[in-house]
Amino acid sequence: MAHYIDGYPGRKLTIEGKNYLYFGGTSYLGLQKDTEFQNNFIKNIIKYGTNYGASRKSNIRLNVYEKAEEILAELTGCQKALTLSSGYLAGQITAQHFNKPEYKLFYAPNTHSALYNNYNKPFPNFKDLDSAVRKHLNECNNIIPVVFIDSIDFEGCNYPDFEGLNLLPLDKLNLVVDDSHGIGIIGKNGSGVYKTIEKYQAKELLVCCSLGKSFGIQAGAVLGTTQRVNQLAQSSFFGGASPASPSAIATFNDSQLLYNSKRGVLQSNVTLFKKLIKNIDFFSYMPEHPAFTFQNKQFAQYLEEQGFILTNFNYPEESASTMSRVVISSHHTENDITTLCETINNHS
Repeated sequence: MAHYIDGYPGRKLTIEGKNYLYFGGTSYLGLQKDTEFQNNFIKNIIKYGTNYGASRKSNIRLNVYEKAEEILAELTGCQKALTLSSGYLAGQITAQHFNKPEYKLFYAPNTHSALYNNYNKPFPNFKDLDSAVRKHLNECNNIIPVVFIDSIDFEGCNYPDFEGLNLLPLDKLNLVVDDSHGIGIIGKNGSGVYKTIEKYQAKELLVCCSLGKSFGIQAGAVLGTTQRVNQLAQSSFFGGASPASPSAIATFNDSQLLYNSKRGVLQSNVTLFKKLIKNIDFFSYMPEHPAFTFQNKQFAQYLEEQGFILTNFNYPEESASTMSRVVISSHHTENDITTLCETINNHS
C-alpha cells in the first residue's frame, strides 16, 4: 500500500496521525536530514545557486566538477571518473555508448533497468548468459561482448563473491557494473566494488553508480579508464545534458569526513541488528550491507501494524514481485534498532 507524506522520510513517519519508525528507502548514511550535511548544502546553494543549466562543454566552466571527479577516482581506484545529474543517466550514457555495431550487449540476472538500452531482457542465470556470450564469440569474434551486471542485486548472485563472473570469458568482454547500492558503504572507506571487480581482469571495466543512495546528493558517476571516460565526456549525450547541481557536487566534496563518520555509525547499527535478531537466516543479506530482504507479505504487514514502515512494494514495475526489505541507516538510534528487533523476535 502506498502512503503519501508531506516531508522527507527520516527515522520517523507520521501517516494519518499515527507515528512510525521508518526502516526503508536507500538513505544508507542518513544524510538527507542530518544538520551538518544540510548546513553544508545550504552554504553551497548560496555560493553556487540552486541549479546550473549550462552544458559542461560551455565556455564558462565550474571547477567543482573536476574536484569531485578527482575525489571519486582516488576513492574507488579507477583512472578517471565522470559525474552526471543522476545514476540513471550514468547508466544510460554507458549503455548508449556501447549500443554500436562493434559491440553486442548482454545483461546478467537482476540487472537494473538503468542500464537497459531499448527493451533488454536479462538472462535468468549466469549459465545461460555464459552460453550466449560464448556462442556469440564463436560466431562473431570481431564484435566485442559487453556484459552488464549489478554489484548489489539483493539475491546474492554477485557481491561479495561474484561467483557468476567466474563462468564468463572475461578476458574477451567488456564488463559494466552498476554499483549504486555499494559505493559509499562497502569496500575500504566506502570505495565500492571497482578494485574488487578489477581483479577479475575483464577486457575492460566500467562502473556506473548513483551518488544519491549513500552520498545524499542528486548525481551519478561513471568510473573507468581515462580513454573510455574521455570518450563519454566528448559525446553529444554528455554535452547536451545539464550536469548535476554544482551545490550538490560541492557538498559531496565538502562532506568526505562526515561520510566516513556516518559509515562507522552505519556499521555499528548493522552489527547491532544482526546481533539482536534471533533468526537472522530469515533474511537474505550481504556482508557490510544494511539491507535485509525477505519474501513474506504477512510479515511486512505485521511490522506495519506494530509501527514500522519498511521498503515494501512491487519493483521495478507493478507486475514484478513484491520487494520487502528492512534497511538499517546511520540515522537510526540504538533504541530504534532494539525495538525493531524485539518486535521481529516476538513474531511467531
